[in-house]
Amino acid sequence: MTSRVAVTGLLALSAVYFLFPLWWLFVAATKPFGQQFSGNGLWFQGFSLFSNIHRLSVEDGGIFWRWMLNSLIYCGLGALIGTTLSSMTGYALAKYRFTGRNALFGLILAAVLLPQILFTLPLYLMFSRVGLVGNPLAVLLPSVVSPFGVYLARVFAAQAVPDEVVEAGRLDGAGELRIFGTLATRMMMPALVTIFLFQFVSIWNNYLLPSMVLGSDSTQPVTVGLVGWNASHVDVAPAYVVVGSFVSIIPLIVAFVALQRFWRSGMTAGALK
Repeated sequence: MTSRVAVTGLLALSAVYFLFPLWWLFVAATKPFGQQFSGNGLWFQGFSLFSNIHRLSVEDGGIFWRWMLNSLIYCGLGALIGTTLSSMTGYALAKYRFTGRNALFGLILAAVLLPQILFTLPLYLMFSRVGLVGNPLAVLLPSVVSPFGVYLARVFAAQAVPDEVVEAGRLDGAGELRIFGTLATRMMMPALVTIFLFQFVSIWNNYLLPSMVLGSDSTQPVTVGLVGWNASHVDVAPAYVVVGSFVSIIPLIVAFVALQRFWRSGMTAGALK
């Protein structure tokens, strides 16, 4: 009983710790414009959220929504392609026996441990050499590779896709691609949603690479745009950055809440392995 109370207390403290910045951001975004950093930071002083969003929408010709659209395109395409490639690779590692399979999986596990920020400068130099600096492909191409997604897909495919089902599909005359697309993909759906969400959030939060390879305001994601506004606080009021930061996290919250039924089971499968 005592241990359960202690664990519950630690979880409650962790929840407060992680939710505290979000609560402050929500309260600040609702304050009258220009008063975001005044008064009590944890409680409301009026409710001007919609008025603030309207101001944000017309600032600098509505560039904020262009940044949001860019982020949605980068994250949507990158997560979709990355999930497809990860699921195919993970399924192949789980269901096919070939020389070097364990060594290849070991390399993928090693890649999971490496911080992605280490690849930023080499990627910039490579894209500069081939003339992709300033092109949105320089952001999109690295985002479709996810070692953690391959690992999760491999673990889930080994558990959720029985070898008997694969053999039955082959006996019925189905090709390997059809077995993967019609049978394995449905059984792996919780893991695929989890990979998609992780990839989506990772691309959304990526700042360093887009800030290095994209110079035009019209192609930047919302993270780079808001940091640019914050750096030029003489020209752009800090209140715009606060309201924009709050609006920018809404798609992430909506995605996690809408797909929680899938990613919860996907995370559990990875933990059991």
